[in-house]
Amino acid sequence: MLVSILITFLVVILVLYLINLLPLDSRAKQIARVVVIILGVISLLRYITV
Repeated sequence: MLVSILITFLVVILVLYLINLLPLDSRAKQIARVVVIILGVISLLRYITV
């Protein structure tokens, strides 16, 4: 369980970093960041509750 949480956290950080490298306007980057963070939190909550 701890390994799954760590992997999820690292994937979220990696995706946020890659979004920052994309040549998008700031509004699109902000929306993408929010979506990734929400998905990451939902995934982490799923691991914690199960």
